[in-house]
Amino acid sequence: MTITLDPPRKQKIEYPESDGKPMAETDTHIQLLGNVREMLKDFFRHEPQIYVAGNLLFYYEEGEPSASVAPDVFVVKGAPKGDRRTYKLWIEKRAPCVVFEFTSRSTRLEDTGNKKSLYAMLGVQEYFVCDPLGEYLTPPLQGFELKRGDYVRMSPETDGALISRELGLRLKLEDRSLRLIDVKTGELLLTPAEAMEKVRNAEAEAERLREELKRLKGEK
Repeated sequence: MTITLDPPRKQKIEYPESDGKPMAETDTHIQLLGNVREMLKDFFRHEPQIYVAGNLLFYYEEGEPSASVAPDVFVVKGAPKGDRRTYKLWIEKRAPCVVFEFTSRSTRLEDTGNKKSLYAMLGVQEYFVCDPLGEYLTPPLQGFELKRGDYVRMSPETDGALISRELGLRLKLEDRSLRLIDVKTGELLLTPAEAMEKVRNAEAEAERLREELKRLKGEK
């Protein structure tokens, strides 16, 4: 009698959408993360094949849920825009070209050690580490460029600013904020709060002009 056994079912592997860790430790870090992510999203809004994300779990090895990292902010060229629950390298087939980490008390060693080595292995072309409170890194803004598989420290400008060739932006730390400047135009990218304030000012000016026009018409 021949007994035929059914092939074992392939177990479904779960890739969690959260690592259970807080997004950031301080209000400064939370605001900085959000500002940089939104500024980059707006800067690349007309580029359908540039994806920007922040604090999203990035899985880099199929079948190994533990092989993951959650960069504070990352940019991928060649990946279409759109909402994702996680970022899986074997599906997207594109590693980030740029990663930002905003270091803190609990992450400073990992940001300059394990994560740095991992990002180099994955082929991340530029890696920026920022210590907005100026407590752990000297200088507080550091950039690394991938050359022959290893990171080489970027040379800062006289004011400490760094140039991202991948993004076409100049990066400068000012008053606990990472300012981004368009290299081509010299234009400063606005934070969401600054952009909203600009809209409010424009609306207020438009209202003032309408009232002035009414007044002038009334005098005739």
